[in-house]
Amino acid sequence: MKIIDPHIHMSSRTTDDYEAMHAAGIVAVIEPAFWLGQPRTEVGSFKDYFSSLVGWERFRASQFGIKHYCTIGINSKEANNEELAKQVLELIPLFASKENVVAIGEIGYDDQTKAEDYIYRQQIEIAKELNLPIMVHTPHRDKKNGTIKSMEVILEHGVDPSMVVIDHNNEETVKSVLDRGFWAAFTIYPKTKMGNERMVEVVRQYGSERIIVDSSADWGVSDPLAVPKTANLMIERGISEEDVRLTCYQNAIDAYGQSGNFNESDWLTPFDIDQSELFDGNSVLRGQQPQKTSSGSIK
Repeated sequence: MKIIDPHIHMSSRTTDDYEAMHAAGIVAVIEPAFWLGQPRTEVGSFKDYFSSLVGWERFRASQFGIKHYCTIGINSKEANNEELAKQVLELIPLFASKENVVAIGEIGYDDQTKAEDYIYRQQIEIAKELNLPIMVHTPHRDKKNGTIKSMEVILEHGVDPSMVVIDHNNEETVKSVLDRGFWAAFTIYPKTKMGNERMVEVVRQYGSERIIVDSSADWGVSDPLAVPKTANLMIERGISEEDVRLTCYQNAIDAYGQSGNFNESDWLTPFDIDQSELFDGNSVLRGQQPQKTSSGSIK
C-alpha cells in the first residue's frame, strides 16, 4: 500500500525516520512551514528556513526514496509579531512559486488575535493570486469556534472550499468542515489531538470523502509512522481498502494536486537515488557506504 503523509515537519526529524517511513510505504510527504518552538526574530531567519524547505529538505528526502513537497506561509503563532510578519509577507510569493510548493500554509489562528486575523487574510489573498490551495491550522484552544471562524473568513474572501484543507480536526469539528465543502484533515498524535483508534471511528461514521489522515510529526512527542499505522488499523477494524486508499493517499493528491506541483507520476516513475551526491557540499551520510539505485527504492 502506497502512503502519503501530507502534513509532517521533516526538518525536525532524522534520517532514521526517512528510512522507516520509506519501509512503511510512504512515497511522498508535504512539509508545511511552521514555527520552531521559539520565535524567530529576524526576517532573514524566515528566508533561510523557506530556502531549506524548497532545497535541502527536498534533497534529503530524495536520498531515501521519498518525494518531498512543502507549503509556504506564516504560522499563526508568529503572526502576532505583526511588524516582522509583514516583512515575511513580502517573501512568501517568491518562495511559493517554487516547483515543490503545493499550498500556502499552514496559516490560520492560534489565540484568534487581531494580528493573526490580519496576517491570515493577507495570506489568503496571496493564495488567490497564485492560484494555490490553502492549508489551515485550526486553533488548539476554542477549536470549534476557531474552526468555524477560519472557514467563514475563507468564504468571505471568495475562495472555493475545494481549494482549502482544514487541518487538526477532531470529532467536534469534522461535520461542520465537511458540510461546508472543505477538505477535513486529521493529525494523528500518540497522546493528543486525534489518536488512530478515534480516526478509525471517524472514517466509519463519515466515510472517506474529503477526509485526509496526516501525522504532523515534529520535534515534540509525535510519530512519523502515524499514517501507515492508522491505515493498518483501519484494515484490521474492517474499514474498506478503498476508504483507506482515499484517506491515506488519494485525497491528498486530489487536494494538493490542484497546485499543479503535486503529481502522482513524480513517485510512480522510477527515479535515481545516488547517496554519493552532495547538496551545497553536504551529504546525508556520515561514513556509510553510499547506495545507488534507479528504482526509487533503497534497501
